Amino acid sequence: MKRLSLFFLCVLFSMTAFAQHTNSPNGQLDLDGLPDLVLSDNLGQQWVVRDENLSPTYCSVIEGEVEPGLRRLVRFTVTINNIGDADVFIGDPNDPRYNNLFEFASCHNHYHFKNYAKYELVDPRTGYTWRAAKRGFCMLDTDPVPSADGNEPPRAKQFLSCGAIGIPGYQGISHGWADTYRFFLGGQYFVLDGGDGQAPVPPGDYLIRITANPPYSPDKKGNCPLAKDPATGLCHNFAESDYTNNVGTALINIPAHPGREGVGPLKNEKALDYEPADHQ
Repeated sequence: MKRLSLFFLCVLFSMTAFAQHTNSPNGQLDLDGLPDLVLSDNLGQQWVVRDENLSPTYCSVIEGEVEPGLRRLVRFTVTINNIGDADVFIGDPNDPRYNNLFEFASCHNHYHFKNYAKYELVDPRTGYTWRAAKRGFCMLDTDPVPSADGNEPPRAKQFLSCGAIGIPGYQGISHGWADTYRFFLGGQYFVLDGGDGQAPVPPGDYLIRITANPPYSPDKKGNCPLAKDPATGLCHNFAESDYTNNVGTALINIPAHPGREGVGPLKNEKALDYEPADHQ
């Protein structure tokens, strides 16, 4: 009897430890099925070209190696929806098993998830691309997925904290929720005047191209450390039910002279005189 009781105590302890490791703060993870990330179709309505004064203390200036001062930018908002039937869930960044997935951003004082999204400004005539100033992402539930995107009404938020050193963080995106990076946040811009060491962007029409959970090449033996798309053989940082819908684009026009107000759907939104931290 004592041995049997000890066995059940061990099982109970193991289950409790597992729950503490895998549960989000709200304890309602749904891992039955697979997530499916898609870009919201509001990308084309959420951008502005304008001149802004960037402080040398901004994290995006430091991390993106942007020359501070007056810079010409195109700012944009990105919303990534999880329309799958399961949550995106990785684990606590403080867990040593996930050292290759997270990195601590000292300027932001929290963890970022590696290779979560790729931002590109594309010249459709030549295919030439420019990178954005943003260097890191923190996956959180920020907005319910609109019903038009084909998902049921979402339950309560599950992922609320990026995590910091010694502070648990449970990054992810619940199904039925979206992770939004609004245009005024740090790094949500491309530098157009060459102030980040890239070639200046001439006036004209361009594509903003966003890739969620971007692919990368397998090792020499064709192996992927985390997830592999059987259709392409490429690797991803987490599995999805559909990798073909991970890219979103928006056509924008970059004028020679944006004027004081700027050009684009967000031209009436005033520029901030500070840089907000990432959503937390």
